[in-house]
Amino acid sequence: MSQTAMTKAEKKGNKNELLDTIVVIVEALVIALVFRTFLFQPFSIPTASMQSTLMIGDYFVASKFSWGLGKYSFPLPVPFNGRILALSEPQQGDIAVFHNITDEDYIKRIIGLPGDRIQMKQGRLYINGKQLDRKQVGTGTDTDSYSTTVPVTLYEETLPNGVVHTIQEISDDQPLDNTAEYVVPPGHYFMMGDHRDRSADSRVLSQVGYVPAGNLIGKAEARFFSIKDNLPPWQLWQWPANVRWDRMFQSVYQTYTTTPAP
Repeated sequence: MSQTAMTKAEKKGNKNELLDTIVVIVEALVIALVFRTFLFQPFSIPTASMQSTLMIGDYFVASKFSWGLGKYSFPLPVPFNGRILALSEPQQGDIAVFHNITDEDYIKRIIGLPGDRIQMKQGRLYINGKQLDRKQVGTGTDTDSYSTTVPVTLYEETLPNGVVHTIQEISDDQPLDNTAEYVVPPGHYFMMGDHRDRSADSRVLSQVGYVPAGNLIGKAEARFFSIKDNLPPWQLWQWPANVRWDRMFQSVYQTYTTTPAP
């Protein structure tokens, strides 16, 4: 084979290799996009509103398929309301990622379903006129994103469907510990943070309020990484002293429930 023929063959081979590489990259991007849109999406926790269930610096995945797809399930919002391809309905005690009226993604726990009546009285939660059971399980401290540390009391709270989850309170006389009664509209949900005194949630109608079903993004499922002080995960040299190894690869939910009261 002549030198000229070899050069043409080499150029053709290089072009084919470049094309193959581009195809592989495009395929990988499409697979990642499909995975993120229809299956699971990662999120991180920047604030103290869900502590100690989800700590500042926790990273978790939310399932996109559990409640179906809404307008904010896609990389760009799509012009439709409601949800499609839903496998189940959100339940009290589920931890939801949702798009808020402030044009941000929030994460809170679902406390009220459509039609429920929600009220706080002296730090206690009432659903449909009944005060929820609350049992003190410990004390501790809580540090927010501004590095402000306060003492807190930890409680186990039992929702009407029997789900038990942990909340924490600074006291029972904070600004959102006494509210009017909220009535959840049809097709909406009432969200609250597990840190009741450091959470702007559905109790603040002008900031969060009732969350439309179409604004739900996904159901939080499991933590896969956790680092103190919300340090960037790529700073590997910070890992030995700051990674919370005991919080990784765990469900975000308690593993037990109780039988609902008759």
